[in-house]
Amino acid sequence: MSLLRVYRENDPTRAEEHTTFEDIARVAAASQIRFDRWAADRPLPPSAAPEQVLEAYAGPVKELSEACGFVTADVISVSPSTPNHAEIRRKFLDEHIHSEDEARFFVEGRGLFCIHQGERVLSFLVEKGDLISVPAGTRHWFDMGPAPSFTCIRWFSDPRGWVAEHTGSDIASRFPRLDA
Repeated sequence: MSLLRVYRENDPTRAEEHTTFEDIARVAAASQIRFDRWAADRPLPPSAAPEQVLEAYAGPVKELSEACGFVTADVISVSPSTPNHAEIRRKFLDEHIHSEDEARFFVEGRGLFCIHQGERVLSFLVEKGDLISVPAGTRHWFDMGPAPSFTCIRWFSDPRGWVAEHTGSDIASRFPRLDA
């Protein structure tokens, strides 16, 4: 079940919770974040190759690319058997920004997107079927948990793919992680 917790940036112990798709989407939209639910129902073999995932979702990938000006899409799939999963997790855990929108669709599994806006932190537990898009320049971090298990389609405006600029803030270390 998708979940949104809204914290005050100085209090990671109390949060306002939203559990329905409608409430999550409404709060997200008010913060200029796109939260949508798509059908994640394409037949894919276990451990599908990135090309198979992109082919299975070619229609939605093309539609979002055209609507938002994305020039490329890829697939990231991480599991406990991924040799460097702890290193991959660390790469996303610190607060950072991108010069482009960050759009992600969860084909399988789940993750925790935390968005730091003004004096609030919006913590989105996103799961299979969820699409989240964070505007360019928005401070955020992502946690896949200590035993990650997800497959996600990522869109990019920059052909180089995922490029982040870390803010140097330690705020991400003060908020609950996916395993909490």
